[in-house]
Amino acid sequence: MKILTNWLRTYVPNIPADDHQLADDLTLRGIAVEGVHDLGPNNGHLFEMDITTNRVDAMNHYGIAREAATIYNLPLSPLLDDKDHVVTPSGATNSHISSEAPQSFPVTIEAKDLCGRFTAQVLRNVTITPSTGDIKTYFEALGQKQISNAVDASNFVLLGMGHPTHAFDLDKLDGGIIVRLAHKGEKLKLLDGTDRILEPDDLVVADEKKALALAGVMGGWDSMITPETKNILVEAAWFDQASIRRSSRRHGLHTDASHRFERGADFNACPTANHLVSQLILQNGGHIEGALIDVVVPGIAARTASRPPITLSVKQVQRHLGTTLDDTPSHSALTADLIRQYLTALGCTLTKATNPSSTSPVEENFDVQLPSWRLDLEREIDLIEEIARVYGYNRFANTLPTPGIVIAHPTAAKEAAVRARLFALGFSESISSSFAGHSDSTLFHTNPQQGHLPVPMENPLSEEASLLRPSLIPGMVTMLAHNLNRDVKEVRLFEQGQVFTATPPADGAYIDEVHEAAQLSLGLTTTQPRATPLHTANDVPFFELKGAIESLLSLFTAPGGPSALAFSPDAPAWLQSGRSATALLNNHPIAHFGELTHSQRDARKLRQPIYLVQLDLAKLYELPLKKVTAHDLSRFQAVERDFSFTFPDTMQWHTIAAAIHALSISELQRLTPTEIFRDPKGKSVPPAHYALLLKCVFQSSDRTLREDELTTWWSTIIATLTNLGGTIRAPGTEADKKS
Repeated sequence: MKILTNWLRTYVPNIPADDHQLADDLTLRGIAVEGVHDLGPNNGHLFEMDITTNRVDAMNHYGIAREAATIYNLPLSPLLDDKDHVVTPSGATNSHISSEAPQSFPVTIEAKDLCGRFTAQVLRNVTITPSTGDIKTYFEALGQKQISNAVDASNFVLLGMGHPTHAFDLDKLDGGIIVRLAHKGEKLKLLDGTDRILEPDDLVVADEKKALALAGVMGGWDSMITPETKNILVEAAWFDQASIRRSSRRHGLHTDASHRFERGADFNACPTANHLVSQLILQNGGHIEGALIDVVVPGIAARTASRPPITLSVKQVQRHLGTTLDDTPSHSALTADLIRQYLTALGCTLTKATNPSSTSPVEENFDVQLPSWRLDLEREIDLIEEIARVYGYNRFANTLPTPGIVIAHPTAAKEAAVRARLFALGFSESISSSFAGHSDSTLFHTNPQQGHLPVPMENPLSEEASLLRPSLIPGMVTMLAHNLNRDVKEVRLFEQGQVFTATPPADGAYIDEVHEAAQLSLGLTTTQPRATPLHTANDVPFFELKGAIESLLSLFTAPGGPSALAFSPDAPAWLQSGRSATALLNNHPIAHFGELTHSQRDARKLRQPIYLVQLDLAKLYELPLKKVTAHDLSRFQAVERDFSFTFPDTMQWHTIAAAIHALSISELQRLTPTEIFRDPKGKSVPPAHYALLLKCVFQSSDRTLREDELTTWWSTIIATLTNLGGTIRAPGTEADKKS
């Protein structure tokens, strides 16, 4: 945004600092001046400013002047002196303006929830000429296009006080003004010459026959000001933020007016803006007909311009902001008088609080009536932040926080353990967006609980970020694709984060409650997986993720011990059938993993398979972490025994392992599958079967094992595996030779 210092100083004439010092002082108060450009002798400087989106009140010369007046404790000149009435930016002192007065021109607000205020002024016998004087001088310095005195007046007021206005050619209107929603398929030609097809939720300013303007965005071609215009209707209104944002996005139009309305316009600025525009137009001739028409919707006025006051405690200001460089040992520089000075200069009205429930003395509390142009102020802490900002962050002392007990989050140790284990497994931590689109949310929201739906955003930045994410998988897929598109072929990522679901009420009107839950996602892709004795090269990524899940669960103590973890071939629709599975903890799903479906891979133009894990961290964190224990290494010889069995393909490893561990052989130190063999021809291994070579390691901590003990255990294990449907293999078979 561009600000002229000469224009700025017309509102605050006695600023004691030069332009460069003014720029520094504003920047230190959060009104950032990023560039200062000299415009020559007596022309002042041009400020290039970066104003945050919540400070729409400062996106104009008068708003910056208010900040300067507050910093230097100077009076701020009023915007309009209309004979006996001085009109402030709020318009509150316009005693001759009344929504009850008879209207000289009919104005009707049909969309009362989207248009809270509409002012209109009829001007007769105007003269349309090029702009002169201050408008011409300032516009040339700003690089602002000049059109005509009527249009330039509207732009001048927008740059000066920040409220959008519009001028209609009165003779081109059919009847009165109606602010309504557009009809389905209604057409409107805008000032940029484009024809627009309107939707039923587009707000328009219309006459009795046609739409005249896309409200808050752009005026219409058929009612624009031309050199032949003689009579004008000046409009200044307040429109709903969300409505203007929707129309602006839908039609691909981002205008100076929509930029302000989308961020929250000043409800009380409409009369002042209308008077200013009218006064500027009439400088070249013409006269006002009738009083200002001012139609107000009381409900919207109550929640914008007439919000209830906020109670502010001086003690809370001093407690939150701490020690300043100007403090004395027994006195804070942030006194009640200084607080009143700052907030009054910013537009607030302070009265002594009368709340008997307050813990501080009554004389140290204020009831603060908020200005209509500061919709970003909602709580006491917001006012405290304003006091700190105006006082100057650089004027606070560097102090250490008061000593106290730091209490770690209940899941902090578990999060750290999971993170450390994944680092050890070769994964890198990543962070993705907290938002998702409708298509990804529908696809990856795995088995949502009944009534739990994705959470929509009120004002989404785009369709792809219109919901709070119900899963981490969309972000993980995006990050893997980002790497693959930059020729990074080997990627292992993980993310711990929150996912969100909503419970709508019975009537389905609004979200009743938002639920957060911790989730973990893993992503893996590789071009050259290496085959192992247990897995083919194509299967290695799948089993690497399975091993990562088992490794993570081994950090926790689960009821039921090792047998609590099992795997099911069932998996959600976004995983490829036959190359995916679900991990079950005590028969309850805790993780889904496998290869992304080929259709999704093709749709996202991924050049190689990617493998994903979605793990319910909230459920995992309900388990206690295992305590790390150490014991002496045994001094006695370990004994290994191999078992070669044939099993049907339906027999899973966790069933085999659970059956052997159930034998409670304390000397069994390790149980490891060392090779799996299948015979495609069905000669050495029957079809739909596999041969498993199993290694058992026995060791005692207090004695040398005897042969009869080993024979007993060996026989018991063989019997157990046989009862599971296994068939012992004779030595000399293909699998045994290979091993």
